[in-house]
Amino acid sequence: MTMFASTFRWLQRKRYQYEVTFSLYMLTPTEKFIFNSFLFLFFSMIIIAMTLYLPQHIAFLTNRAWFYYNGDESAKTAVKSVIESSTGAVLVQKVKESVVASNVGSLKTAGSTIFGAGKEL
Repeated sequence: MTMFASTFRWLQRKRYQYEVTFSLYMLTPTEKFIFNSFLFLFFSMIIIAMTLYLPQHIAFLTNRAWFYYNGDESAKTAVKSVIESSTGAVLVQKVKESVVASNVGSLKTAGSTIFGAGKEL
């Protein structure tokens, strides 16, 4: 078989698969034309929408991911200035104390929960 004949046969097979999959073989030619027209219009609108809006949406998502990863520059400078100031040292110490206190409290709660579960068993 030549390359042209094998390609033509493959296309015929794909057309047959398409008609059998969507039950087009039992429709009249007019009904097939209407169905195929709707399908073509639907996919062409999808492709047009993707080419128009997908690049803009991807840029929006990457900008948002960049912001979530790196943060806002003005917020970074504000936090850095608070930490570097003399009152910032006191503030950082208080934050550390509250974090440690909350961790100790949560560990006590977790320990009692585990101990209670051990009693039930």
